[in-house]
Amino acid sequence: MNTNVPREPWNKGKLVGQKAPLRLRDIWSIRVRLQISEKTRDLALFNLAIDSKLRACDLTKLRVRDIAHGMQVTPRAIVMQQKTHRPVQFEITDQTRAALEAWIHQAQLRNEDFLFPSRLHRSDHLSTRQYARIVKAWVTSIDLDPAMYGTHTLRRTKASLIYRRTKNLRAVQLLLGHTKLESTVRYLGIEVEDALDMAEHTEV
Repeated sequence: MNTNVPREPWNKGKLVGQKAPLRLRDIWSIRVRLQISEKTRDLALFNLAIDSKLRACDLTKLRVRDIAHGMQVTPRAIVMQQKTHRPVQFEITDQTRAALEAWIHQAQLRNEDFLFPSRLHRSDHLSTRQYARIVKAWVTSIDLDPAMYGTHTLRRTKASLIYRRTKNLRAVQLLLGHTKLESTVRYLGIEVEDALDMAEHTEV
């Protein structure tokens, strides 16, 4: 066996780089489709992914106790991030709380249970790979290119919307749980975004 044969790069033919955030119309299109098809779990997962701005590894490992007291979902939650080992706080909007409470009730989840149990016997909770497949199905359902979007799309979506509305970079840094402001700048692609905005509003 010739071990010197060069291996094909894992990303050959694939689009790499930051995944695009969803636009408001994309969010509502996916949300409406999930509501119409009565996908209670997916609606709860989608809404919480946007509100929490959590990485996939943290989102999939949430337990009921992390976001609720009994059957009552709290307006805010604090989670210890796996990557940074630092706590991050996030808001849970009314519609997300309603979706989560419906899911907890339907799945008969208890306080110690994982919020999104895996449907596979070998895993206790939804895996990041399973979550990625679900996200792909969401974006494909509204005719978006799945190569342009991924799990980080959901993490970036609300943060990007907040920044565009407020230009408060420090607030977004706190919401994403970044330790350095430079990380937030790179993550949001702010320099390019702002340059384009200025160009669009400058007449020559």
